[in-house]
Amino acid sequence: MSARTLTCQVTEVENLNSDVFGVTLVGRAEAMQHEPGQYLELKLDDTTWVPFSIASFDRGDGLVELHIQHWPERDNSARLRELLQVASQLTLRLPGGECMLDRQSERPLMLIAAGTGFSQMKAITEAVLHEQPEREISLWWAAREHRDLYLEQLASHWAQTHANVSFHAVTELPLEEPLAVGERISHHQGRIDHVLKAAEITPDTHDVYISGSPGMVYACVDVLEDKGAKLERVFSDVFAYAPRAN
Repeated sequence: MSARTLTCQVTEVENLNSDVFGVTLVGRAEAMQHEPGQYLELKLDDTTWVPFSIASFDRGDGLVELHIQHWPERDNSARLRELLQVASQLTLRLPGGECMLDRQSERPLMLIAAGTGFSQMKAITEAVLHEQPEREISLWWAAREHRDLYLEQLASHWAQTHANVSFHAVTELPLEEPLAVGERISHHQGRIDHVLKAAEITPDTHDVYISGSPGMVYACVDVLEDKGAKLERVFSDVFAYAPRAN
């Protein structure tokens, strides 16, 4: 699927927490087609395009959802926030990325995300629940502190309402308040790679998708490889834009 450049309408901008905002865009349905796990690029000016994972799977209605971390000290982030406050239209390019859901596979899924990397896993989860509703999903979402799990209620809802979904909240700091109640909802304190190392998991049987910084992704890959993960069934955008040196 080759990338296309088009203009979209901004239909909603909402604060998901104090640092993350959600953006909903709509364009021609056929032009907005993408695979779960892919990303798009927003145009800031003639030379600046900023990538964001698409947080919604393609329902054929031309709608896409983004989760954007706001960094006031970073020029592009501040410019984008200002642009979204005044613009009713944005130019974007999509789809991008090869880290997309393998719809032919029936292996259980292990989805590992840090911060707004959850947006990529949200799209994959929604697609699987729609198309392969019995496929097992183990979602691990890591953040520094509890409030950074900006859609914790949604992740908990998946685990509460789907017997094949489990949600593992991972925070470096203690929880500020209890998680939602559910037998498939759990909390782990620590850094995500350390938590995975201590966990009783069998990644060798899973398709694994990881979204986060290169350091986080490769730390997780090392742990999972030690636990038997098949590297050809481990997927991340990081492998394309920040490959390890041989």
